Amino acid sequence: MKKLLTATAAAALMTGAASAEEIKIGVLLGFTGPIESTVAHMGPAAHMAIKEVSESGLLLDGATVTAVNGDSTCVDSGAATAAAERLITSDGVKGIVGGDCSGVTGAVLTNVAMPNGVVMISPSATSPALSHMNNEDNGLFFRTAPSDARQGVVMTDVLMEQGIKEVAVTYTNNDYGKGLADAFAEAYEAAGGTVTISAAHEDGKADYSAEVGALAAAGGERLVVAGYVDQGGAGIVRAALDTGAFDTFHFPDGMMSDALVANFGDEIEGSTGQHPSPSEELASRFKEVTAASGMDFEPTTPFAPESYDAAALILLAMQAAGSSDPNVYKDKVEMVANAPGEQIQAGELGKGLEILANGGDIDFVGGTGVELVGPGEAAGLFREVLIEGGEDKTVTFR
Repeated sequence: MKKLLTATAAAALMTGAASAEEIKIGVLLGFTGPIESTVAHMGPAAHMAIKEVSESGLLLDGATVTAVNGDSTCVDSGAATAAAERLITSDGVKGIVGGDCSGVTGAVLTNVAMPNGVVMISPSATSPALSHMNNEDNGLFFRTAPSDARQGVVMTDVLMEQGIKEVAVTYTNNDYGKGLADAFAEAYEAAGGTVTISAAHEDGKADYSAEVGALAAAGGERLVVAGYVDQGGAGIVRAALDTGAFDTFHFPDGMMSDALVANFGDEIEGSTGQHPSPSEELASRFKEVTAASGMDFEPTTPFAPESYDAAALILLAMQAAGSSDPNVYKDKVEMVANAPGEQIQAGELGKGLEILANGGDIDFVGGTGVELVGPGEAAGLFREVLIEGGEDKTVTFR
């Protein structure tokens, strides 16, 4: 009888394995382009969450999950749209982590995700303009990084507390740069600050001396560089340093990565910045989870934990809905992200899946302390940075 039971159980397991769903998740990020040094860590972070869920064997009665990369390029909407179409039509993904940069994210959402009914969760698209799309996206778009409307206020607070009352601003000429520059100018001027000039710069140029000349002529105690660390933003900083136009800067999130310090070191001593970031406690845990996973990326890089959280939210929402259909699970994303429910930390996705399978509620904390407010918006926390001794040091969290 024991042998018969064992054989029956084995047969049942084989049947379950054969019928288990195979789910693909798209990871649509700028693996090439102006933030590729940042995406080099964001992509693996998203893969880590997907791997964690797949290896647990607990999603939708044993579904396996694989990640499929697509290159958004960060700046080429046509290329990003084509990559997203391939992910959906050829690869059959059931959700997309991405896009990354705001312009390509809006293009993919409008032209691909919405017509095909596919959920997108961006870990890094921060343009305030995307907030307005939440009213038209059929509940398909979310983000785990806060809007630049909030970043503009945080930038203002940092500069005002340092007594910086007059700045020049340069921004990359796209949705991200313009949206952030406008949000900052509104908050800064309302707080009594003066923006002497707010000028766009194009990426991909070999020489930024003309742009820096105009910024220097306008003057300012500090130059705010709302650009990309692997592109025009770095070019602006180099030209400003070489000409002596500015020696201290303020860097928003698009400039904050290991490449900034690697490129400029103590040349930008005394400069400041900020980027979305988890608290020290959450960051420490995320580093431990990353080390235990064997994945090779730097977990403290901006938007890496947000990428993990974006992938995790898609998969947890599927479990809550009992379906991998985006038009079904989209209604569960905010539910699994927010209270009430048992808190689920990074590295505890299997635990979260089990609770949901048993009809319970979870509050996904993840790598960043996820909380979704409004329609699909992240509340967000920012790390304030000071460049000191050739390193980016944490001042506080806001």
